[in-house]
Amino acid sequence: MTPTLHSQHTPLSPVESAIPRVDSALRLALYPVPDRRAVVDGAWWPYSRDAAAELPHLIAAIDQRLGRTVLRIGVYRDAWQRIARRIPARGRQVRVGWFRHSDPRVITLVFATGEPIALLLIPPDTAAGTAEAALKLTAQDTTGLATDDILILASLPPDPPIHAISRAGTTDSPACWENEGGSVIAHDATGTGDRTPAPA
Repeated sequence: MTPTLHSQHTPLSPVESAIPRVDSALRLALYPVPDRRAVVDGAWWPYSRDAAAELPHLIAAIDQRLGRTVLRIGVYRDAWQRIARRIPARGRQVRVGWFRHSDPRVITLVFATGEPIALLLIPPDTAAGTAEAALKLTAQDTTGLATDDILILASLPPDPPIHAISRAGTTDSPACWENEGGSVIAHDATGTGDRTPAPA
């Protein structure tokens, strides 16, 4: 299925919400049905590493796109500048936790209800072609692919055979909220994407 490009202001019908989407304005891709077996549920290509400036736009887009309320975000500390403890959002403050013991290329969003989602973080200085390929790839089913696999596939020529990449798992340890002492997500050692929230 080919991802659909559209503006972040386009209202979504129930049918559209089930279609893989790449938002070229916000540079955000989401797979419509989060899969606990996948290591990520989409990708985000921010314009800068300024968390205080970038995260409010991401929160608003995810709230609208998924119809769920983001309550907490987990980021890899050294990947960002100006990490605020809380980000203002509609009717609430979203708590931001940071960690140094998991994949620096993943950002995690935790909701009031339902399973959390993980997004592949594409560095702001990534070449446009590679970044756009990664966005389109993560809008599809990436079950079995590690973050390295996605980035390697994105750097290949258009339409590479997806099975050309080894589906070896990652060995990330659990992501800990270093600033608050809790845990973001429990990653299993096989990299199959068990993203069950661990107790705080």
